[in-house]
Amino acid sequence: MTVHLHWFLPTGGDGRTLVDRHAYTDGGVRREQITPVSGVRAPDIDYLAQIAKAAEQLGFEAVLTPTGTWCEDAWLTTAALTQVTDRLKFLVAFRPGVISPVLAAQMAATYQRISGGRLLLNVVTGGDSTEQRRFGDGLDHDRRYARTDEFLQVVRGVWGGAPFDFHGEHYQVEGGLTALPPDPLPEIFFGGSSAAAGPVAARNVDVYLTWGEPPEQVKQKIDWIAGLAAREGRTVRFGIRLHTISRDSAKEAWATANRLLDDLDPDTVAAAQQALGRSESVGQQRMLALHGGSRDKLEIAPNLWAGVGLVRGGAGTALVGSHTEVADRIEEYHALGIEHFVLSGYPHLEEAYWFGEGVRPELAARGLLPDGAGTGTGPDPLSDVPAATGRPASAPGGAPLLVAGGR
Repeated sequence: MTVHLHWFLPTGGDGRTLVDRHAYTDGGVRREQITPVSGVRAPDIDYLAQIAKAAEQLGFEAVLTPTGTWCEDAWLTTAALTQVTDRLKFLVAFRPGVISPVLAAQMAATYQRISGGRLLLNVVTGGDSTEQRRFGDGLDHDRRYARTDEFLQVVRGVWGGAPFDFHGEHYQVEGGLTALPPDPLPEIFFGGSSAAAGPVAARNVDVYLTWGEPPEQVKQKIDWIAGLAAREGRTVRFGIRLHTISRDSAKEAWATANRLLDDLDPDTVAAAQQALGRSESVGQQRMLALHGGSRDKLEIAPNLWAGVGLVRGGAGTALVGSHTEVADRIEEYHALGIEHFVLSGYPHLEEAYWFGEGVRPELAARGLLPDGAGTGTGPDPLSDVPAATGRPASAPGGAPLLVAGGR
């Protein structure tokens, strides 16, 4: 089992701080209460194309594109980016409750033909009723997962190439059909830490994603889902969602983490924690429990820093350290059974280079990456880049050439 490396497209905005343009003191309802921040980059298509092209050049297999009120639409944005990339795959997040499963299956099939088979799907059931109601979805937490279960059954059914009937609580389909099924079928990624989520993963998904909890907690989740899947006669692969701050030395990496922390005033942290505390997501509550809203003892496991989760929902932890230390932690998670690593960092353009030029060669040297890793150029896509680019000829994994401004 090798490591699959993925990056992230910040379609809600990017910048040099953890508080971006969508950080609201009231949780995002009243737009006049935007927390003032500097160094913010709008998610225009040109900037996102820079990140996508960088991710492709650096050897990442795919990029996760989020979904939600404050993001650009993931389907449309990534379909555009397929036209300026050649190999990069797009892990498109979407909410099953706001789209017909037959239409979603058809969209996926069309996407595969447009992109040359570069679609992956990230099914987001949703853990915030307020957010769900913005999209016209009034179901409670557990019923949303029951609907997701039916949704995925329908999608896989209509991908079969023959008329498909389904009669469930949430969907009634007669003769559902994708006339030209996608080729290849997109892998389905899914996350959820609640009792309602586990059986859905076991029955339907290819890759179960967890947020970046300490290794012992991740191992418990892997055992839980693997056990449920075995009862269904299936196997599920595993992935993890993490931020990264990787530098030539641990001192530099922790200085960057501390700088991000210094940018956060107590009122901003308190407002974010209050908003995040209202989430119904069990995974989100587990993220909050890692730090309890406190700045003290944020290194919750070796090189695992919970500072991101003080102000941002979702993935709240980062791997922080030297390139070797970050590679060590990835190898540790990999030994537990994690195959897919969905990574990000602030700003996403610069951090892609730090990781791609620093950590990726470490992983390749340990034999953890597939040959070529989706680049078609061998284990290190940077090995033939001349020193004239600004990278030391003697250090193909050395300090990156920063292609945009940043602190």
